Amino acid sequence: MEKELEQTRRRSAEEITRLVGIMARLRAPGGCPWDREQTFDSLKPYLVEEAYEVLDAMEGDSSRDHCEELGDLLFQVIFHAEIARENGDWDFADVTRAISDKIEYRHPHVFGDVTITDADEVSRNWVKLKAAEKARKKGQRVSVIEGVPRHAPGLLRAERITEKASRIGFDWPELAGVRAKVDEELAELDEALASGDPKAIEHELGDVLFALANLARHARTPAEDALRLAVGRFERRFLWVEERLHEQGFGAGQVAPLELMDRLWEEAKALEKQGELG
Repeated sequence: MEKELEQTRRRSAEEITRLVGIMARLRAPGGCPWDREQTFDSLKPYLVEEAYEVLDAMEGDSSRDHCEELGDLLFQVIFHAEIARENGDWDFADVTRAISDKIEYRHPHVFGDVTITDADEVSRNWVKLKAAEKARKKGQRVSVIEGVPRHAPGLLRAERITEKASRIGFDWPELAGVRAKVDEELAELDEALASGDPKAIEHELGDVLFALANLARHARTPAEDALRLAVGRFERRFLWVEERLHEQGFGAGQVAPLELMDRLWEEAKALEKQGELG
């Protein structure tokens, strides 16, 4: 086992060195014109896109695709590090050292002399260490809900913020309370819809989505994943319905009778349950 681990370390070091060299060559005079003109701002959409492509690969059937997409995401990290190196700020070694230092600090039960009995205690200790770390950096006390990226998808952000708040007991003790909150928010949304006030509708709809994200957390079913899978189901069924409509003579964009589309939709659902849809 130790020999295999050592081989993995050596291969990883060699390949990382190779990738850092490739990136430097692409950015150097005489390198790739496209790579040379990129900036932190221009790379933002690619960083997000590559992260989502990793998620797509994880839900696919190919382990190799998962590996390759992680490589694309790593390339984005190397790209950012090379731009920072050129600016005289930091480089990839600083990135790896920073995360290594952070992980060792937050795992004193592995790299230090702290004794911890179970995963729950690890989580509680992690929160304390992270809070102390952030307080040192900012020179002041920080909120327990800090650290959730503002650019994260809304459902994911709602789930992470409620999870962080729960670490100091700000949470329902049982799932039933969370489920009842969803009903409460739905009733308020109904009132807003009846009023026709766009601002009130936006407000109450947001509360419903927030409550559902919290319910997803309690049910241990990530809301973002559940929604993505639901969108995927809709897409497969709709494409099947669209194809059937085309076979019946309806052109692209032509509106078909709702009764027909409902019937086809139910057929698509039935086929999906039988594993015969896409």
